[in-house]
Amino acid sequence: MSVKTHERVSENLVGKPLEVITGVSSTVELQAIDEMAVDFSGLVHGGFTFGLADYAAMLAVNHPNVVLGYAQAKFTAPVRVGDKMIAKAVITKIDGGKSEVNVDVTVGTNRVFTGSFNCYSLEKHILDRGTK
Repeated sequence: MSVKTHERVSENLVGKPLEVITGVSSTVELQAIDEMAVDFSGLVHGGFTFGLADYAAMLAVNHPNVVLGYAQAKFTAPVRVGDKMIAKAVITKIDGGKSEVNVDVTVGTNRVFTGSFNCYSLEKHILDRGTK
């Protein structure tokens, strides 16, 4: 498995790649830890679930300069501290440097998130584009 993007990402915060098929799909897992909780009931902040889904989309594209341009997301169930989330990303369309990726996140057999991501593979790193 060759990962070409997001080389400094924290697996504790956005997940650990289990499978990457460049230009096709990816599978990523994330264990919900106590630092992700928003209250004493152990409810996990949705930003971590979204981050996992985003990372899975980036890995499916697996281009060194891939960035997220647009996302449509639906949270379908809560995540709790201790849950292991699995994100499965599948590219549904490629048009030049734009990839459309569908991502589902599950905990066990329960879907907790579904989303559609538009990812852009840039010629240069986004921070090297003269935006200063």
